[in-house]
Amino acid sequence: MGFANKWEAEDRGPGLIERIRESVKAPTPLKPQIDQANRQIRVLISQLDGTVNRIKQRDATIFRGVVTSLAKHDSQHAAVYANELTEVRKIGKVVTQAQLALEQISLRLGTITDLGEIAATLAPAVSVIRSMKESLRTALPEADKEIGEISGLLSSVLIDAGTTGGLFLNFGAANEDAQKVLEEAAAVAEQRMKDSFPEIPAGVIAEANPEDLAA
Repeated sequence: MGFANKWEAEDRGPGLIERIRESVKAPTPLKPQIDQANRQIRVLISQLDGTVNRIKQRDATIFRGVVTSLAKHDSQHAAVYANELTEVRKIGKVVTQAQLALEQISLRLGTITDLGEIAATLAPAVSVIRSMKESLRTALPEADKEIGEISGLLSSVLIDAGTTGGLFLNFGAANEDAQKVLEEAAAVAEQRMKDSFPEIPAGVIAEANPEDLAA
């Protein structure tokens, strides 16, 4: 019950039995909290999609540098571009994996229909989000706060559900489920990277000496 509603109820002078019933209710309904977390997840997915598009643009620019350098038989600069390309694609894979994992979580949150499904759905979701938090800090630092808010909100729902519904949290199963979500997302992300980005010419990636490229 919201503060305004609760205030109005008390103003009407509820009896003792009503006050007791009110005291054992969850402070905030769980479904709206889950829906709010899901909305924030959808916003984050959209942000990650924008990041992926920027990475693709950056990748295309660097790849042209590789091709141009090779055409000029400039293997040193080609190697520098290729190594930079490799790092950009590592970030691209991390972001894509996070996007896919969040999409899976969002779908699961949308299927929750009763209290009994909360623990089985939210515990792995919290684990996945916490696992992604560190890896996304470099790729999308501006989303760090939002990721923390989503994790905190879902954790709060879990605590409320455990308190009011007596739900048992199987952390072993939750972590195993979370790992499965991450592994599946990683596999799909790997395939998407192969499908979306041109292959770096064989033999180009090497350790380039910055001193050789000065000038």
